[in-house]
Amino acid sequence: MTERKIRILVAKPGLDGHDRGAKVVARALRDAGFEVIYTGLHQTPDMIASAAIQEDVDAVGLSIMSGAHNTLFPAVIQALRARGADDIVVFGGGIIPDDDITRLKEAGVKGVFTPGTPLKSIIDWVHDNVAA
Repeated sequence: MTERKIRILVAKPGLDGHDRGAKVVARALRDAGFEVIYTGLHQTPDMIASAAIQEDVDAVGLSIMSGAHNTLFPAVIQALRARGADDIVVFGGGIIPDDDITRLKEAGVKGVFTPGTPLKSIIDWVHDNVAA
């Protein structure tokens, strides 16, 4: 019997239309052997939480370039909790000032990645912090 692959939902919450980074990370995770579902642009926190549950994912990776991370990351976590899915690991990246990283982690975001983070670092983090 083979071990189940880690399933990751990659999502772009809010009105941010810059999805190149999300697509690059999604592909890198897929190439590293994870099952990856990309939801596309302009997702609401409720849409992301619903998709995460429907797809039975182990983690949700969020990408925000608009500066709305302090609102949208916690909103996704709350939407997951409201559905009893607080076991899903939430991580994310984008243009996030260093001062906001601690606040996001206190809100439940397990990993935060800023521009320039090597893809291998993200892949290694997922291996170390997400279980199938």
